[in-house]
Amino acid sequence: MTGEADLLAALDAVRDPELDEPVTELGFVSSCTLSNTGDAEVRLRLPTFFCAPNFAFLMVADAYDAVSKVPGVRQVEVVLEDHFAADVINAGSRPGPGSSSPSWPCQRELDELRADFVRKAVLAGTDRVCRPLLAAGRTLEDLAGLTLGEVPPSADLSRLRERRAELDLPSDDGAPLLVDAVTGAALGVESLPLHLQRTRLTRVNTEANGSMCRGMLGHRYVDAGRGQLEEVR
Repeated sequence: MTGEADLLAALDAVRDPELDEPVTELGFVSSCTLSNTGDAEVRLRLPTFFCAPNFAFLMVADAYDAVSKVPGVRQVEVVLEDHFAADVINAGSRPGPGSSSPSWPCQRELDELRADFVRKAVLAGTDRVCRPLLAAGRTLEDLAGLTLGEVPPSADLSRLRERRAELDLPSDDGAPLLVDAVTGAALGVESLPLHLQRTRLTRVNTEANGSMCRGMLGHRYVDAGRGQLEEVR
């Protein structure tokens, strides 16, 4: 029988678009409940009252879509708490008259924004995969000739493959390790110094933002983290 644990599992797939981390791991899910009749409610909270509304809207929309796919769920409501744009975002997430699901405003813009952040995740993930290779003595020439299938398996490599696949970039074993995050074209060795510098800066910025968000959320909500939500699993 479907329960709150299934909702939480579905929400594991919803990521903060900037940090590329699940909202469940970040502590952004304050509660999720499911009635006996299949009505689901998810409540989200963010580190500050003024977090970017476009990021918040993406997370609300993705949470709605993820929970709607859980077997046994009849109706979904996602509520953003304690945010300056909560009223507008929450209103936009409710189905309109005669509809069973929301008609998201500016869907094209949201999709483009999501893709921009997945591209940043590809850059950060590339750095996480390449740094150990360089530390082990691989040269830029080596990296330019490597395929994904030739890289030692790791969680970072799997994550990079997943993000590339989301953008329809080559992600099979024969795909080049280093590709342009927009076109998917293989990168030559001459372009690697600048590209790897960019990937490193993207990773450092993403990780720093993640640490800052956790700190602010923990200061704002003393129970931030999976905490009591984990008990329903």
